[in-house]
Amino acid sequence: MEASQASTNATPNPNPNNDFTNNGNSILSSTPVWPTIDGPLGLSEEESLSYARRFYKFGYALLPWLWAVNCFYFWPVLRHSRSFPRIRPYVLGSAVGFAVFSALLSSWALTFAIGGERLFGPIWDQLVMYNVADQLGLTGWS
Repeated sequence: MEASQASTNATPNPNPNNDFTNNGNSILSSTPVWPTIDGPLGLSEEESLSYARRFYKFGYALLPWLWAVNCFYFWPVLRHSRSFPRIRPYVLGSAVGFAVFSALLSSWALTFAIGGERLFGPIWDQLVMYNVADQLGLTGWS
């Protein structure tokens, strides 16, 4: 028994979140120990907070795909509701923002793809882009 205790204490834990008494993280716990999907190779909690905040804010700068990256990279935070409470609002906001962006983009694309000329009527020729070269006389054939 003494040999087994010595072997468990001999290997140091590479986790930067070493304080297990406050957050309750353990092997049997459902709360993840790492905030990123790449585990011990990933970022510390402070760096993760910085990256999650940056991805969230840049998503508003018309780069909503960063919201998807934020959700993917911080999947353990998104999946477990009680883990990393400082990072979670940014990741959850990114998930909501990307869902809204996806719904708007899909509805816009489906409106044009399904509705077409029947939905828009005679203004359709001014909305579509495939006849711009013809309208401006840029084609070599007439």
